[in-house]
Amino acid sequence: MWRHSPFAFGFFAALGALLAWFLFEAALSVRSYVILIVVAMFLAAGLDPAVEFFIRRGLKRAWAVLVVISAVLVGLGLFVVAIVPVISDQVTAITESAPGWLDQLQQNQRVQELDAKYDVIDRVRDYVAKGDFASGLFGGVLGVGLAVLSALANTFIIVVLTLYFLSSLHPTKHALYQLAPASRRGRVRELGDRVIRSVGGYVSGAFIVALFAGGSSLVFLFVAGLGEYAVALAFVVAILDVIPMIGATLGAVIVTAIGFATDPTIGIACVIFYVVYQQIENYIIYPRIMSRAVEIPGSVTVIAALIGAGLLGVVGALLAIPTAAAILMLTREIVIARQDAR
Repeated sequence: MWRHSPFAFGFFAALGALLAWFLFEAALSVRSYVILIVVAMFLAAGLDPAVEFFIRRGLKRAWAVLVVISAVLVGLGLFVVAIVPVISDQVTAITESAPGWLDQLQQNQRVQELDAKYDVIDRVRDYVAKGDFASGLFGGVLGVGLAVLSALANTFIIVVLTLYFLSSLHPTKHALYQLAPASRRGRVRELGDRVIRSVGGYVSGAFIVALFAGGSSLVFLFVAGLGEYAVALAFVVAILDVIPMIGATLGAVIVTAIGFATDPTIGIACVIFYVVYQQIENYIIYPRIMSRAVEIPGSVTVIAALIGAGLLGVVGALLAIPTAAAILMLTREIVIARQDAR
């Protein structure tokens, strides 16, 4: 009677629902840390080809990991010491020059019509000149400090986790492969290694493409007459170029807008340069770098990036393409192969 009682069924069903809700809330509470862990794992996979490069040159894996880790730490240190102050100074210069650019925009007839209706220029000028944009964006001076500390803490966590995952990548893979049945372990190892190589190739390839974008922008900006802001703007272009689909366009729009605000001739030159460069990147640089990393149709790339961005924002868009490539490869190698064998 007790076993089949409606009260007992309802009681245990309610306990199950409460447990499920508790686990759901716990997962939401650690969501940000899970994202950091996933990002660190992808970065470790991206650095693993560098480790394999040194292994092929005769170094043992421990020494190869040490060399790569040292190079990463030295690179981060040099970036902070050499680049960050320059970027900070140039961002300050951009902020100080913004009111002058607004005065030049006000001379445009269409902008004058909009300004007469909505008083846009004066509001933006006051917003920038008073520095209210920073306090409004981050919620005051305390908010700015907390946002900076949070960003530094997240960066530190990602760096530490990346180095840990990189140093223990092979033991971790071996432990995971041991979970598969012995009869299928070889196949699981083969597919797992291919997935990791695909992810690592995409991550490293994306950063190489971003370096091309930032380096070419840096040279162009010095030649075009925007040398005062060249480092900061090239850094913005390189960072945005990592974002699939829209990143390169966003960077081009930002630089072009500042170019037009400085001088219409410079703005036109920016339009021409970025239209030409994006064609070169889309049809020459990107295919050659990514051809060995991921094999994924263009439509799947767009769908994966949209879904990833909807789920996790920019981080989701970054991780969506290699994830989709891995799922597509596993589908071809397992599901389709099994269907063909029937």
